[in-house]
Amino acid sequence: MSISDPARVTATPAAREAVLRLRSELGGPVMFMQSGGCCEGSTPLCLRDGELLVGGRDVLLGTIEGSPFYIDDRLDTAWGRPSFVLDVAPGPAEGFSLDLAGRLHFVTRPADGGTGR
Repeated sequence: MSISDPARVTATPAAREAVLRLRSELGGPVMFMQSGGCCEGSTPLCLRDGELLVGGRDVLLGTIEGSPFYIDDRLDTAWGRPSFVLDVAPGPAEGFSLDLAGRLHFVTRPADGGTGR
C-alpha cells in the first residue's frame, strides 16, 4: 500500500457524524475504498475495517474520524489524482456498502467542487 501525502480526502460535518454513528452502531471501525465504477458505480464503498484486503496498489488518501480511505492507484492515476470530499446522501447504499439503516449512504465529490461521484 502506498500512502498519499498530504491527505487528499476531507469530509463534511454530516459525513464525520455519520462515520462516528456507524462505528458506534457496528461496535468497531470502518474503512472506505473509492470505487471505479464496476459494481458500485463510482461511490465509495464503506466496509468494516479489514473486510476488504488492501493491496500494494492501493493508495491511502487519508482518514476520516480514524477510518482509512483508499483508492486503487491505477484509478487514481486515470482520474488525475483528485482530492475528494466525503459526504452523505439520503437513502440506502448501493450493493454491499454499509449505510446508516437505509437512511443515509456515503458519497464523494471532487474537492474542487465538481459533480458528486
